[in-house]
Amino acid sequence: MSSFSRNLSDSRISQIPGVKHGPNGTSFVSSGIPDLDKILGGGFQLGSLVMVMEDGEAPHHLLLLRNFMSQGLIHNQPLLYASPSKDPKLFLGTLPSPILSKDEKGSRMETEQEKGLRIAWQYKKYFGENQQNNENRRDTRKEYGNEFDVRKPLKVPSLGAQGIDCFSILDSSNLIAFRDRCSTFLAKVPRNDKGIGCAGRIAIQSLCAPQCGFSDTDWDMLSFIRLLKCLLRSSNAVAVITFPASLLSPSLSKRWQHMADTLLSVRAIPDEDKDLANLLTGYQDMLGLLHVHKVAQINTQVPVILDANTFSIKLQRRRSLILERLNQAPVDGSSGTSYGTSSSCSASLDF
Repeated sequence: MSSFSRNLSDSRISQIPGVKHGPNGTSFVSSGIPDLDKILGGGFQLGSLVMVMEDGEAPHHLLLLRNFMSQGLIHNQPLLYASPSKDPKLFLGTLPSPILSKDEKGSRMETEQEKGLRIAWQYKKYFGENQQNNENRRDTRKEYGNEFDVRKPLKVPSLGAQGIDCFSILDSSNLIAFRDRCSTFLAKVPRNDKGIGCAGRIAIQSLCAPQCGFSDTDWDMLSFIRLLKCLLRSSNAVAVITFPASLLSPSLSKRWQHMADTLLSVRAIPDEDKDLANLLTGYQDMLGLLHVHKVAQINTQVPVILDANTFSIKLQRRRSLILERLNQAPVDGSSGTSYGTSSSCSASLDF
């Protein structure tokens, strides 16, 4: 299918929670990491396929996947999660909770104080209406991209009411059932000329894991990715697939990377790498590295040129994920003579 879609009006986009209008008629949903949204030019584009190459030494890809899923649940967006585990619903208990802003904390403290007041019965209804109005205002002020606290789990409501669908790809002999599940899910969020009614999210963890029965069927997995990308183009959804590239052959891994609209990779940092510690600043605070290989180019043929491709993954105050550009550490003065230590230039220079 063509990567070009009809340009929708800004008013239709602005009315949808969690969706932002971009250039060339594109629409974005937040990745759950504000720094990553800025790097990618707004977030993940609706109708695009995002692929993350895992690192076998550390599960840093789960940090990206958790924030992506939590951001969708905050905006009440339908979610389809698949993983090679027996009960994928257990993974929902590990999703991080959003960090409240100062205004939200103050309003929450006020409502708790109002609940503790012993007032006359004729005023209870009045305070109840004000409390409901305050909650509605907070719902309308939901941010496009939130910061999440990795230490606090998100309170996930019932799966049926929230529109959450979980699927286990463990011991699956083929991808037919999973393909049908994805097709049914994307049919709920179609793209039409009337505007976007709702945006959906698909999160697939370790698609080519050895626990899956189809891990040795290379062409079946490639056909599934191609079909999923085709279905995404005609829907208002974003799919994020994580896969261990080391388990694939080099040629097949290149094909997977070519199919992705946005391609990312995560890599762990050794604890005791003295050479890297001397080279980079803030090495002790780094959890890993994030590399941006490709950025989605929908409705345009102009390539996206980033200022930097590799970023450090850090925990701000040990709770929220941030991405920073790699900065070279200053040169140690003990290794050689510094330019500032010489009082005068006594040698003559001949040009």
